Formats: sequence, structure tokens, C-alpha cells
Amino acid sequence: MDTFEIREIAQEVYALIKSLITKSNTDRWMDMKEACRYTSLSHSTIRRSIQKGTLKASHSTGRYLFKKSDIDRWLSK
Repeated sequence: MDTFEIREIAQEVYALIKSLITKSNTDRWMDMKEACRYTSLSHSTIRRSIQKGTLKASHSTGRYLFKKSDIDRWLSK
């Protein structure tokens, strides 16, 4: 392998790692405590938004879980 091939492979690996980090960061799940810390909002404010239907949340585990991307979308409205 010459230097050009090694550099090309390194760039591909870097791009793959970067895409995995970006995807996992936007698609990660947060519990209520993390969501409150992330948004700087209270539990009651977030619960009201869930009840209004403006914020998507999963409650199948017995506690609220939020996708970071859903919170970001909700905050940008």
C-alpha cells in the first residue's frame, strides 16, 4: 500500500465514524430527568406538552422516554 491508498482508507474510516457518532447522538433516547436538563424546562412543562400532543414521548416502559431529535424538533417550533 502506498501513502495515497492509506490516506484514502483513513478518510473513509473517518467519514464512517463521524456518521455513526452523529446518528447515535440525534437518535439517542433520554429519560425525563435528562430531557429537563437538556431543555432547561420543568417536568410539568414537558408533561403538559406530552398531554397536548406537541411533544412525542414513549411510555411503554412505565416512564417517559424521548428521542433527542423529537425534543429538538419540539424546541424549534
